[in-house]
Amino acid sequence: MQRYCIQLQVRPERLDEYKERHSAVWPDMLRALKSSGWHNYSLFLRPDGLLIGYVESPDLDAAQAAMAATEVNARWQAEMGKYFVNLSTTPDEGFVRLEEVFHLETQLGRLHGADEKEN
Repeated sequence: MQRYCIQLQVRPERLDEYKERHSAVWPDMLRALKSSGWHNYSLFLRPDGLLIGYVESPDLDAAQAAMAATEVNARWQAEMGKYFVNLSTTPDEGFVRLEEVFHLETQLGRLHGADEKEN
């Protein structure tokens, strides 16, 4: 499983509405995300509208393609587009992937492996 971090910018004047829409996501959307390979998916929103998403997936490109093939995703993306700034495509295609530069468990695992080699 790989970890991914994504970024978008929510329109500041629509923050409350955006949060409300995510308080009860459509059940068929939730099921489609899970079955398409989106795991441990979370969204975090800063007061200025900076949206950070975290998701785990064996392959996010494949998970995105699987979602793109669903009818529910087309409906959801059509409704969500109005909440974001500077998008020339749908939100699920327009987010920026952020580079992971640190992961505690990875470094601890390397440290543990180095400790075993020393013994």
